[in-house]
Amino acid sequence: MTTTLSTDDDQDHAIATRVATPFGRQANTAAVAVEGQRAIAEVQAALFIASKNPRNEIAALDRILNMCARESLAAVARYSYARGGKTITGPSIRLAEAIAQRWGNFSFGTRELEQRHGESTVETFAWDIETNTRAVKEFTVPHVRKSGDRLVRLTDPRDIYELVANNGARRLRACILAVIPRDITDAAVDQCAATLKAKIKIDDALIESLLTKFDAYGVKRKALEANIQRRLESITPALVIRLGDIYNSLEDGMSSPADWFEIEPAAPTGESKADAVRATLAAKGKPGAPTSGASKPKTAPSEPATAPQTQPENKIDGEAVP
Repeated sequence: MTTTLSTDDDQDHAIATRVATPFGRQANTAAVAVEGQRAIAEVQAALFIASKNPRNEIAALDRILNMCARESLAAVARYSYARGGKTITGPSIRLAEAIAQRWGNFSFGTRELEQRHGESTVETFAWDIETNTRAVKEFTVPHVRKSGDRLVRLTDPRDIYELVANNGARRLRACILAVIPRDITDAAVDQCAATLKAKIKIDDALIESLLTKFDAYGVKRKALEANIQRRLESITPALVIRLGDIYNSLEDGMSSPADWFEIEPAAPTGESKADAVRATLAAKGKPGAPTSGASKPKTAPSEPATAPQTQPENKIDGEAVP
């Protein structure tokens, strides 16, 4: 379907620049053509620069390993999650991005292509410009978030942005790792593990840091000690690295605290910790069950309580008799 214009003088020019769309809106083909030419020129320039500055893979690997010798990166370089009774570990999005930056002649990113009808269409890509190897993933992100057993629709633009960014980061990592040679990634992961083992110092500050980080996810000291099967004061560097991998997976949304720890349910509001313990004992049929207060089972209303009346006691040889 084409658009009918009122004047003959303008008709030829308008048809050359505007066509009718199925949605009733006019698309400016001239602007689309300019954008297409700009994109082509940008790609050609990138390919030309890469051909004039080829990658030195030995120097690139040295840059990656030197980068992995930094404790700040090594601490967030891996993640872990449970699947089918097994623990899966791998390089995190932070490590994947750092490798891509040091590898050279490499382009990667995330684009939101469209947002409508309560969902976003997103594309992630990784492109090795020198070898012209490219990995692309296009996916849809519904604007909903799971809260308990129900789905909550998001309307705040910031919540939607964070949801799209989190989902995009996982696909972006997959794209980068699909293009970067596997042995380069494995060498970076091994270097990060060696860095942590060499620089981890078990002291009170480290233990307090672990407690603070996991407390944000409702994981207390008891749950941490149950996971590592020892007291935190006797933790080893290897266990610190494993807890760090778990924390990174929680941060990236790859797993939940319930996948790793036995989380104790919080006591209801207004109930003290002692009352909660008594209620637990009562449920198990053990002595110490509550007999009064908030934990006492509800019964039918009884007559109003009256103050006990004191009766004189008769005593014979020091013993009370009725």
